Amino acid sequence: MKPFMLLAAVALSVSPLLAQATTPSPAGAEVYIISPAAGAKVRNPVTVRFGLKGMGVAPAGVQFDNTGHHHLLIDTDLPADLTQPLPVVENKILHFGKGQTETTLTLAPGKHTLQLVLGDYLHTPFNPPVVSKKITITVEK
Repeated sequence: MKPFMLLAAVALSVSPLLAQATTPSPAGAEVYIISPAAGAKVRNPVTVRFGLKGMGVAPAGVQFDNTGHHHLLIDTDLPADLTQPLPVVENKILHFGKGQTETTLTLAPGKHTLQLVLGDYLHTPFNPPVVSKKITITVEK
């Protein structure tokens, strides 16, 4: 067997072992934005409060059944692959790995979208994903 074929065979046999299984979410789990309300007109600083039903909050790196931590998506869509840890994207995907349930933002005047995603202890969305509705707010000068 040629060396590159052997390497490919080894990689294929090991890759399932390296793939992380997604953490299951309990039936009926919900994450939502308490405030601001969808369609709200707000001024800076903007306080965003996170809500959660059917699960608990735990810091990143701490593994307990049916717990996770919040990630806030600002003016962006959900990542295409929700089986991978959520990336850190400055001013787009914010991680709240200490278990925070609210944040204060300064946003440019204009329309903005906000959406929450609950991640497990490794920042990976649950299966099925626990994702809020995307809301739109307007920041006034």
